[in-house]
Amino acid sequence: MTGQDSDDAVPAPPWERSRRRPAQVRVPLTRERIVDAAFTVLDREGYDRLSMRQVAGELGVAVSALYAHVAGKNDLFQLMYMRLFDSWELPEPDPERWQEQVKDFARFGRARLLEHRDMARISMAQIPFLPELLPQVERMMALFRGAGLPDPVAAAAGDMLSTFIDGFAYAEAMWEERRRNTDAGSWDEMRETIKGYFDALPPERFPHLLALSSMMFEETNDERFEVGLDIIVRGLASYIEPKDA
Repeated sequence: MTGQDSDDAVPAPPWERSRRRPAQVRVPLTRERIVDAAFTVLDREGYDRLSMRQVAGELGVAVSALYAHVAGKNDLFQLMYMRLFDSWELPEPDPERWQEQVKDFARFGRARLLEHRDMARISMAQIPFLPELLPQVERMMALFRGAGLPDPVAAAAGDMLSTFIDGFAYAEAMWEERRRNTDAGSWDEMRETIKGYFDALPPERFPHLLALSSMMFEETNDERFEVGLDIIVRGLASYIEPKDA
């Protein structure tokens, strides 16, 4: 004891009592925040490890809290897909420029899919015609028919183009994942390794692969995409009858 009973302890001064921590503001859980967190998890963990539990952990909430806003993982994937393409706006069909319009659409789609890791896998698993995207699908059909494509070809063209975009972006993501699991520090190093493998093949058995291997691997992904896109568009154009026929 110091000569003063503990009951007579000096009270805290008023300016100390006023220095309380402010109450933590709770940010309401919304679909937008859930989708943001899902993209964060996807970019960090990849498609195979993305789960509702991981997303809940990213937000600091219980898993059950997510289900008030999202029906499940598949619903979440659809919301992520819609987020990527909610600003997709096809121009009015121009029969004189239809080939460039188709290519612009494909370039936009690939660029969006590559914004996030493994997004092409999510795209390939989605229902082809989400209600929110039907107006854009309708405009795409108008673009094909306005260009003069026969109806059977126009009906298949949209699906074929989407499959090319998804497949190409998926292949890019797959090879990048493989590169992460090797000692290659860049895609250029990975390309040299692959090219070296083909160059070592016996020429008597694989003369054509050896003749073309340098062309197969020296082009960038952008260049390869443009070549594939040009093949598709030229193929579609071959079905259009000349106007004077």
